[in-house]
Amino acid sequence: MFRMDSKNLRGCGLAMALAFAGFAAFTPGAPALAQSAPQPHTLPDFTELVEQVGPAVVNIRTVEHVRSSGRNGGDGPSDEEMQEFFRRFFGVPMPNVPHPQRPAPPAPRGGDSDEDQPRGVASGFILTPDGYVMTNAHVVEGADQVIVTLTDKREFKAKIIGSDKRTDVAVVKIEATGLPSVRIGDVSRVKVGEWVMAIGSPFGLDNTVTAGIVSAKGRDTGDYLPFIQTDVAINPGNSGGPLINMRGEVIGINSQIYSRSGGFMGISFAIPIDEASRVAEQLRVSGRVQRGRIGVQIDQVTRDVAESIGLGRPQGALVRSVETGSPAEKAGIEAGDIITKFNGQVIDRATDLPRMVGSTKPGSRVNVTVFRRGAARDLAITVAEIEPEQAVAQARPASAPEEKAKSSSPAAQTLGVVVTELTAAQKKEAKVKGGVRVESVADGAAQRAGVREGDIIVAVGNTEINSVREFDAALARLDKSKPIPVLLRRGDLASYLLLRPARG
Repeated sequence: MFRMDSKNLRGCGLAMALAFAGFAAFTPGAPALAQSAPQPHTLPDFTELVEQVGPAVVNIRTVEHVRSSGRNGGDGPSDEEMQEFFRRFFGVPMPNVPHPQRPAPPAPRGGDSDEDQPRGVASGFILTPDGYVMTNAHVVEGADQVIVTLTDKREFKAKIIGSDKRTDVAVVKIEATGLPSVRIGDVSRVKVGEWVMAIGSPFGLDNTVTAGIVSAKGRDTGDYLPFIQTDVAINPGNSGGPLINMRGEVIGINSQIYSRSGGFMGISFAIPIDEASRVAEQLRVSGRVQRGRIGVQIDQVTRDVAESIGLGRPQGALVRSVETGSPAEKAGIEAGDIITKFNGQVIDRATDLPRMVGSTKPGSRVNVTVFRRGAARDLAITVAEIEPEQAVAQARPASAPEEKAKSSSPAAQTLGVVVTELTAAQKKEAKVKGGVRVESVADGAAQRAGVREGDIIVAVGNTEINSVREFDAALARLDKSKPIPVLLRRGDLASYLLLRPARG
């Protein structure tokens, strides 16, 4: 008689299950059990991408013409990679010490001489077969000579077509034809977590390939650029090199790293290629970039402020000041307004506004939606051109002291402030239509919120204030159990503060 113990039974059961699964997989109409298992993922192979894109990536060396003196000849030798490293990642020149592995040369015996001193080593990539090359603006800044080396070891002296510091994009031109060029990708298709690759010359090591994934999109680290964050190894010398997707397309220019030690720490940033391409096109056409401006200083809108004034969620850009004679002032935008839309585009974060305005052609007339005193209103504004250098606003002299009638308002005193009416001269100086001036601040809700002597309160909640009486009336209507939003002016700047009365 055939006997089967439990061990054999388990083995037989497993064999029967496998046999049944195999039978079911090949039986018409049977459920495909084998297909329910997840397919294994393999690591990407970058070899074809390197062969495809590598020839279009170049090494860039910059040279500066300097006049040296024999009296200062004991300094250490110039280290190209470290010079670029300290300029870009620390924002300071490299300390004047010899390289630890290179002995300093003997000091000159005297006299002055002119020499070409290497400034840095970086990367770039060929945009067109006729020799236009894109790189970072900080790579070519201050350079008297730019040398481009191809992967076939040919060297060319390049002409700087133009550079833009605000986006850190530059275009140079070499005299050659039939060059390999890159394909530009679609940044809108970039997904967090997808594989990407970088090719560059870290520390002068030509054609170095590193890879990683996209860590984040739209990372705010600058006024005009929403950077692509990756964990691709980027080091000094990678600056200006391409960030490449798995389709062999350039989606960004490697530009910056975040580091506490000076070395790569797993966080690097690339300029999105769509932004860079728009800049490069203007540089190629005119050698400069035209940007729009409307003349406002802005800040973020906090969640507490948004909820307290009825805006809902924190969005838009809070206008802290409006430049005199600017397009914003002519359009009727006021300090304290929250710009929620520009030219039909929703502003989610304050940093969105400079990008939208900057990419608008000067002279264009667009619609702007502002949130003011609890309601939205549309304004038409004509965008001006941003100046190359912004003039620093001069401090206005204080007006002569005038007689002020102090308030003995019980409502104001419960918040810990004493307020007064504004004189005509004070309104003119502060560029406000109304409001009350804070004469003193005692211990209380106002002091805890950051109200200072000399501040001008122009609105309480969503109610404009033109007198002490209106200030009291506005306070009386508000629910004291909730934070009280106060719009005030301090100098040229407007801001919202939330007053939280103490509960008894």
